[in-house]
Amino acid sequence: MIQIIPAIDIIDGKCVRLTQGDFSQKTEYSNNPAEVAKAIENTGVRKLHVVDLDGAKQKKIINHKTLEAIVKATSLEVDFGGGLQSNEDVQIAFDCGAKQITGGSIAIKNRPLFEEWITKFGAEKIILGADVRNEMIAVSGWQEVSTVSVFDFIKSYLEIGLQYIFCTDVAKDGLLQGPSFDLYQKIRDQFPEAKLIASGGVTTVADVNKLNEMGVYGAIIGKAYYEGKIKLEDLKSYTY
Repeated sequence: MIQIIPAIDIIDGKCVRLTQGDFSQKTEYSNNPAEVAKAIENTGVRKLHVVDLDGAKQKKIINHKTLEAIVKATSLEVDFGGGLQSNEDVQIAFDCGAKQITGGSIAIKNRPLFEEWITKFGAEKIILGADVRNEMIAVSGWQEVSTVSVFDFIKSYLEIGLQYIFCTDVAKDGLLQGPSFDLYQKIRDQFPEAKLIASGGVTTVADVNKLNEMGVYGAIIGKAYYEGKIKLEDLKSYTY
């Protein structure tokens, strides 16, 4: 059964959404992310994905106080990412109540450090962030495309015990045009053991149903929730 994971993206302590990671295409939804999180929790959802967009830009944790406020206001299981680049940043995230952290660019640019986190905190606490453009890994807030294929990237980390894979197709993010089913099917076919979390473009209940049928572990619901395209209440069969 697929896990429903709404997303809260943070800039300046406010709940926002970007289109395709572009800071100039920003929509602000609330200046109180903890209230948004409480409303999400009230629908029966248990998990939440929180992204520190300021942190992603500045390459260090920035909005940890907002994370802490969300954790204090709810009993949601929060995974946190965005700019985590040091042991200190990761420790702050966990100290502020994150159940898991997500590492993306760091897993490409500083593999020894990312592996250290896996060893220190445990594989179940770490999510591999695989941001993808044309099946290649994109890094640095999607501004750069690496020479590493998403399949090689995932394989190399599954081999050392990582389980959770957070995969965003940059081309789909924030456009409300449906997720990258073909990409997720390829990943499922090659790595059936991975706990694959689909992100980017999830727009309708039908999208979620199809991902569930494919055996995808989780679906990030972002802009579709804020724009009223998906009501979390309509996904209750997945949230308990």
